[in-house]
Amino acid sequence: MIKIVVCGAAGKMGKMIIAKILSDKDLVLSGAVEFKGHLSVGESIDKIDVTDNFAEALKLSDVAIDFTNSFSTLYHLDIAQKQKKAIVIGTTGISESGIEKIRDASKNISIVFSPNMSVGVNLLFKLVDEVASAIPNYDVEIIEAHHNQKKDAPSGTALKLAEIISAKLKLEQVFGRHGNVGARKKEIGIHSVRAGDIVGEHTVIFAGNGERIELVHRAHTRDTFAAGAIKAAKWIFGKNPGLYTMRDVLGL
Repeated sequence: MIKIVVCGAAGKMGKMIIAKILSDKDLVLSGAVEFKGHLSVGESIDKIDVTDNFAEALKLSDVAIDFTNSFSTLYHLDIAQKQKKAIVIGTTGISESGIEKIRDASKNISIVFSPNMSVGVNLLFKLVDEVASAIPNYDVEIIEAHHNQKKDAPSGTALKLAEIISAKLKLEQVFGRHGNVGARKKEIGIHSVRAGDIVGEHTVIFAGNGERIELVHRAHTRDTFAAGAIKAAKWIFGKNPGLYTMRDVLGL
């Protein structure tokens, strides 16, 4: 039985992850964490009290799953490193300096860090890499759409797609366009939509003369992200220190 503590337990993702843990015979919910002052602190989830003390909850756990915010994630990461515990990070909007801290921590503990935990999106990561290699002279645009409560833009998934393509084609990233920007340069255009209750949609366009290829992933429910996080937690248990992605978890 793998004991898991969930950070951001009262959030939409946290609740879905906890529901999956409770229905999985191989897992035990060992902790549920929220920030100090949150209304859910002190409430019970399946006999586990929601706490604002991550360090104490982690002592009782094998793996932490974190879908919070950049500040909280890096705080939790520091504690996980001190306790030599594995952590799955699904938080987006982490700065480059924060990502560097994650890289440093992975020398001492095992970490799965991915901007998107879904199987389909991680297959999309693989596909855009292959398409970029096959048609390197096509123009590339990325359009992402999410619900109107998402705080960061572009999405972590869109940035990861751009990173994969840029590494292959050496393209500059341009975030939206406005005014007299001139003719297209050697660039990837990245565009964000925030509207309604869109769970998540990513479209990558490869456009040449006379044709274009569009790779599209649409998430219909957050359940796919929760399922991926659970898969990652199971996979990382007992792994050697290192920085892993969902592509490692899924064998892609």
